[in-house]
Amino acid sequence: MEMTSLSTPVTWVDVRDALPSSGTPVAAAITGRYPADDGTESSAAPGEEFWLVRPMYFTSLHFGADGTEHRDCFVDSDGVVRLAYGLDSAETVTHWAELPTLPGEMTARAVLGESVQAALQRAWSAQSRG
Repeated sequence: MEMTSLSTPVTWVDVRDALPSSGTPVAAAITGRYPADDGTESSAAPGEEFWLVRPMYFTSLHFGADGTEHRDCFVDSDGVVRLAYGLDSAETVTHWAELPTLPGEMTARAVLGESVQAALQRAWSAQSRG
């Protein structure tokens, strides 16, 4: 099978300069330190500093599972809340980028329902022409 590049440019925004609109899904560059005993099988040493990218969404108001109110924060799929760099948080977001559009879709980041199969066919068709 021949591979066609479906690459897209990424523009990173420094959180010290701007935050995304509330509800925006983003790629977030987060930094912190691995816990001393996090129970995970990782090649990282306990206490080792990290900087990595995670899919998250930004929101102006979020209530954690324990009822804690968070403002202007980034939330991952597990409900973990991270604040912008410089704020009081064990792990902070240093940069964010809008998620790319779906392959073959010029503006869509999500396709739902009956439109999914047609969108997939457009993406696969574009690949086979490349």
